[in-house]
Amino acid sequence: MNTIERMTGKMWDLIVVGGGLTGVAAAVSARRLGLEVLIIEKSGFLGGAAGTMLISPFMPYSTTVDGKRFDLSRGFFKEIHALLSELGGLSENREDIHEEYLKLLMDRLVTKEGVQPLFHSYLFGVEKEGEKINAVKAATKAGVLTFRARYFIDASGDADLAVMAGCPYHLGRSDGLCQPMTLCFRIGNVDIPVFQKNRASMQEKYKKFQAEGKIKNPRENILVFFTLVDGMLHFNTTRIVKHNPTDPFDVTKAEMAAREQMFELFHFLKENCAGFENSQLLYSAGEIGVRESRMIDGEYLLTETDLRNCVKFDDAIAAGNYDIDIHNPEGSGTSHYYFPDGAWYTIPYRSLQPKNASNLLVAGRSISSTHEAQASYRVMPIVTTLGQAAGTAAAIAAKANVGVKEIDIGELQKILTENGAFIGK
Repeated sequence: MNTIERMTGKMWDLIVVGGGLTGVAAAVSARRLGLEVLIIEKSGFLGGAAGTMLISPFMPYSTTVDGKRFDLSRGFFKEIHALLSELGGLSENREDIHEEYLKLLMDRLVTKEGVQPLFHSYLFGVEKEGEKINAVKAATKAGVLTFRARYFIDASGDADLAVMAGCPYHLGRSDGLCQPMTLCFRIGNVDIPVFQKNRASMQEKYKKFQAEGKIKNPRENILVFFTLVDGMLHFNTTRIVKHNPTDPFDVTKAEMAAREQMFELFHFLKENCAGFENSQLLYSAGEIGVRESRMIDGEYLLTETDLRNCVKFDDAIAAGNYDIDIHNPEGSGTSHYYFPDGAWYTIPYRSLQPKNASNLLVAGRSISSTHEAQASYRVMPIVTTLGQAAGTAAAIAAKANVGVKEIDIGELQKILTENGAFIGK
């Protein structure tokens, strides 16, 4: 029996679709509780948006309590954070990520824990009977392969598995528009001290050129971050609006339009801004970044009101307080709502539960929520904690041989807390 026959012939305890930080957190958490786990990932590495879309840095995930820093994203995220720092893949401020180190760390981690990854594999279909998913199909170099499991976690980011399984969902905000897509890119050989000294002037010139019609990008300013590489800056500033992230033709147009914006901005910087005189355009992300797309209609819809009121749900499995950060889906402008010090909201387990499925959980940015709520919890630290919760819940369900909606919430919260997670209360 060859490897393909062996892997497709077995009954997995859990299949995770999507190998980003969310999916790896889910898979490793479930594996540590005894499950046999397969991750199906479309790219050639684990780590998700940090690698495929060059998403960096880690957005803020702490608050202040009694004058001291109080981390909200802990557990598996804190473990990854520490390991990445030890490996040399985090900046001194412990926020900027070197994605190549993260990829290697993810490989080593799943190998050590005994999780089986499958790269270069696209979810292709679902076999479902009633509310129970029996198998998923993946398009691979070996053709379409079928994998069976007792439980499934959708960590695809776009709710692909949930949608293919017939679970209800919504797209973006109430009118169907999503937050803009952004192609991140890097510029090297920048004189960083000169850039820092003239940063305000760069922004003023950008607005002037934009007002004169010389810059087509609708974003209101240039969003730029430092990196771990001397002389290299990271740009998260292209903006593609009114395109559907789940329509392949729209995404194709978005990729091409974003590249035009990238070159437009690079030439603007090199020809007009201090510190960029000798700069070079290095590379862009392998995929355009998607902030928002599908969200399931789950057993509980998390709302902006819940977040602003810092609701502490009885079935809370994660906490957060990243600002409600909405990049205008229609053009220029970015709105923010910042939480006060010492305040945080929680995320209920019910928001990970799609309707019409008994053995499926959804984790990551596509849980059940409104457009406004998603604008806060969508960041990497928080979605990693959602992955840990989903993987832990699947393990509890498997051991009790019950559906994911029937598990003991107290047991889930207890195990999460014992494993270092902060559930908000």
